[in-house]
Amino acid sequence: MTAVQPHPLLQPVRDPSGGDAAAAWAAIVREEPRYPRVSVSANVRIPMSDGTALRAYVVRPADASGKAVTGSFPTVLNLTPYNKLLIKSIDTILETPVLGRAIRAFSSAFDLTGTRFDGITEITRVVAGGAADLLSVNRHLVRSGYVQMIVDVRGTGSSSGTWDVLGTREQLDSLEVIDWARRQYWCNGRVGMAGISYSAINALQAAAKQPAGLDAIFAVEGSVDIVREIFATGGATSAFIPLWLTAVNALKWAPAIGGIDTFTWLRDRTLSPATNLFDLAKGFVTGRDSRIYDDEYYDTIDAAIEDIAVPTFLYGCWHDIFGGSAPDIYNRLSLERGSKQLLVGDGYHGNPGIGFGEPGFPPRLDMLERAWFDKWLRDIDNGIENYGPVTLRQQGGNWTAHGRFPAPRAQPRRLYLSATPSGTAAHAVADGSLTTEPATSRDILTVRPSLRAVVSRDTTQVLAGVTAVLGGGFTYDNRFAEGAAVTFTTGPAESDAVLSGPMNLHLRVVCHAREALWAIMICDVAPDGTSTVLSNGALLASRRAVDDERSLFAPNGDYTRPYHPLTEAALLPVPIGEPIVLDIDILTTEAVIASGHRLRVSVFATDTPRFIPILPDLVRTRLRRQDIAIDPQNPSYLVVPVLGEPGW
Repeated sequence: MTAVQPHPLLQPVRDPSGGDAAAAWAAIVREEPRYPRVSVSANVRIPMSDGTALRAYVVRPADASGKAVTGSFPTVLNLTPYNKLLIKSIDTILETPVLGRAIRAFSSAFDLTGTRFDGITEITRVVAGGAADLLSVNRHLVRSGYVQMIVDVRGTGSSSGTWDVLGTREQLDSLEVIDWARRQYWCNGRVGMAGISYSAINALQAAAKQPAGLDAIFAVEGSVDIVREIFATGGATSAFIPLWLTAVNALKWAPAIGGIDTFTWLRDRTLSPATNLFDLAKGFVTGRDSRIYDDEYYDTIDAAIEDIAVPTFLYGCWHDIFGGSAPDIYNRLSLERGSKQLLVGDGYHGNPGIGFGEPGFPPRLDMLERAWFDKWLRDIDNGIENYGPVTLRQQGGNWTAHGRFPAPRAQPRRLYLSATPSGTAAHAVADGSLTTEPATSRDILTVRPSLRAVVSRDTTQVLAGVTAVLGGGFTYDNRFAEGAAVTFTTGPAESDAVLSGPMNLHLRVVCHAREALWAIMICDVAPDGTSTVLSNGALLASRRAVDDERSLFAPNGDYTRPYHPLTEAALLPVPIGEPIVLDIDILTTEAVIASGHRLRVSVFATDTPRFIPILPDLVRTRLRRQDIAIDPQNPSYLVVPVLGEPGW
């Protein structure tokens, strides 16, 4: 994996590596820190206003004997449901003599790029990119004069109470932890929040409440709209949520070691042994749980991003389980560019920061975290506010830095679906074309349910990157999955083009049951036929209602991002045998379609495990065929934001 100059279509050219300023940040992290060691206090009790006690690791700078030094320091919080003992064990392994150094060296040197096993490298490079230090204890940060706290959220790890899963009580806990930390003698009153995934969501929620003393956050792979991103995308659930809930509920039963009230801990676990799991199962099987739809419940979870007033650094990736959330959060932040920063990689939820620190790539995540907090918690003039502010890994291209995202000169265009064969997808159920003019004849193209999409990049996305180790169809070649799809493909690009922003597939269909799932993959097709998934989307036919007030439009009135309410009240009947029109929102992305490459829309009737209808919806599909109705008078088309002239 290499990075070269940003694509010339994107001007002005900025340096995604950070240039001289980033070299200085790296030098600071490489130099010997001020304090020789760290002091770790385990299971520190933090009382909440309702009598619940949270437990934390408090990691402080220490002298050569390991004794915590006197003085007060900025404090960085990480609130986690993943059992702080497990999180701390990552630090323990990486700090083990010989083993830790060997792991770091292996992560930096091991590279199977360009081989059949290139997907393995997608996972092994995580440590080298700094994510492990960000997830666990950033010892260099602490030894340089910070305090770090890793706190079990209520009902998990060593903390008592019932797990509230990002709810209002847990959010109040975050504010009370900040207040508690500021009152400790070792804290100078300035607090930052950092973390990955759940911890990033905690940070965004807390920042939106504007508590005193919270001065900056560093949020990696957070979420802004859990329903549309992962819980019920287009009305269809995913395998991730039940797997994730099962894992966290199991981890909260891991033995809590030392310094806690064992009776209280065991009582609270017994009162809620499998938080939300049975409710989730009931909703999936019967449909009788309001949380399988967009519901007021989620209004209390999704952070009010516009209310965040502190400097915010965001990291996301195009194939994260939360999809395009990081760009969405960035654009909703009411902050000046520089005090808000966006970094987007081409990876998965489980491998943030791969390649970071290599020539042409952004600095390692731990280095960026250090520079960010040095600026906003210690007032050090290090230039981090001039980085980016939008730094992206283009799919099919290289790292580039923008002033904003999407690229402002990218123009939404229509590409029409036609049944005329493109000659590029004999492996598909049907091989259609994408053209600049509507089709001239009527046609019906049929797609049927299949499990072939299990072998796809969508599966790797929803499983947080785990199946990337299998390579092939699970990463960069979608042709096996397309054996169950109707595909529509452009001609070869005459010159490079950049896609930048959200897309919408306006699709005229005929259903043969009272429900139908339409799953979409947008792919780049190389001259050798390799089809690589760039983005995806899905919609159940009954969820096709659109809220225009919350949708985005092209200048000609086409949807560029239709907003589906996904509420129970917004459900629409699905007529059998009659044409209906769907507008299917496709996750935002940025990708280079190189000269000679093609753009493809692949339409599926199933995409398990990425998109799984709840059982009542699945029964209503009857697993029957689904038709795409090509009609010159009522054309189907992809609305795609294009920068450049590919000649399609």
